[in-house]
Amino acid sequence: MTEKEGRNKLKQERNGYLFDNRYLFWLLAPLLIEQLFAFAVGVTDSVMVASVGESAVSAVSLVDSIMMLILALMAALSTGGAVVVGQYLGQKRLTQVRKTADQLILAVLAIALIITGLLYALKNLLLPLIFGDIDDDVMDYCNTYYLITVASIPFIAIYNAGSALFRSSGNSRISMVVCFFMNVINIPGNYILLHVFHMGVSGVAFPTLAARVFSAVAVFVLLRNPHLRVHLGRGPLVRPNFRLIRQILTIGIPNAVENSMFQLGKLILLSLISSLGTVSIAANAVGNTIAGLAILPGMAIGMGAVSVISQCVGAGDYAQVRYYTKKLVLWAYVAMGVTNALGILLLPWIMEVYGLTDATSALATKVLLLNFICSIAIWPLSFTFPNVLRAAGDVMYTMIVGVGSMWMFRIMAAYLLAVHLKLGLMGVWMAMILDWIVRSVCFLIRYNKGRWIHRSIDG
Repeated sequence: MTEKEGRNKLKQERNGYLFDNRYLFWLLAPLLIEQLFAFAVGVTDSVMVASVGESAVSAVSLVDSIMMLILALMAALSTGGAVVVGQYLGQKRLTQVRKTADQLILAVLAIALIITGLLYALKNLLLPLIFGDIDDDVMDYCNTYYLITVASIPFIAIYNAGSALFRSSGNSRISMVVCFFMNVINIPGNYILLHVFHMGVSGVAFPTLAARVFSAVAVFVLLRNPHLRVHLGRGPLVRPNFRLIRQILTIGIPNAVENSMFQLGKLILLSLISSLGTVSIAANAVGNTIAGLAILPGMAIGMGAVSVISQCVGAGDYAQVRYYTKKLVLWAYVAMGVTNALGILLLPWIMEVYGLTDATSALATKVLLLNFICSIAIWPLSFTFPNVLRAAGDVMYTMIVGVGSMWMFRIMAAYLLAVHLKLGLMGVWMAMILDWIVRSVCFLIRYNKGRWIHRSIDG
């Protein structure tokens, strides 16, 4: 067989595939840009508030760690809806798709309102419990930033649910545009309130709140368009459909528990890091921000994988599931290799931009070098790859592995390395890498044994 004949045969074999490379590109590229925009909403707060001082940077980082827990919870619940919608799309049941979209918005908004009320009611207990004995000026900044940003939780919930619905049908460009305008509101707002009105920490909190309100209103209005493949109903009132809500939560709750426990574990580690002093707090804040930027391509591909794999599962075609799994994980490795290699090369310049003290800069450089090197080798298998299992409905396994590995390896090992072996912040980040390794091994074993197959929704 000639090379041309081989290419033609391969093309014929793939004619029945649901997605070509063009579709995948236009799904994933906007997702990556959206993640960059979403990242910018958070990172501009920490970068621009640096003009107020390291105490303000630490406070924003500490409160953002709580908000990351809420963001993870809302994103996980929304992913549950995206999986159900994707599988119904694979089954070509468009009426169920619309009904599921309605119920997802209703469910996440109700849950977000409850969480918001609890966070305000428990503020005076929560902040000292999580952050422990920190400097008074840091705690004052924490209180200010907390009071303003917690109000954005219901709007975060609607935006995340809307974004999940858009990408479930491959229409990720809409949420990308919305996220762009979030930055148009947030970044100039930060500058004006910080440098013109000199509002301090509240000067970065109010624009973030305004940006999230805008994003929620925008995605809700856009989802009302009946010409979209996935859209909301036109009625003024949506009644709860408990069967559909149960399907969403069957996927969403284990995913939410996993993500929430993951973020809760990080909060516990923040309490440990807080005891190591302001230098460690600031270095960890900078490290988390830059490391978060480097993994954005892997996150975007993982989000896209939910859409692609759930539709293949809904169609009952597990050969395509395996094909797209290999392709998307490979793309994640390539993308992560590029971003983390750039991170290593640009690290001296990054430290200059932050304008940190010499001690903080040196410590942040060490943890970031460790993170960059290990991210290239391990991160895609730890976090992009398990989205294949989630999209297939195998959420209980990913939850057990994620929660178990977090508590048994990351947290316990962090206390052992950081406190008992006196490695400080480096010990905390070493424990994180151990957690990644354990996750990767467990997910690969599960995938290769095939026990995740035949878990698509019914009814």
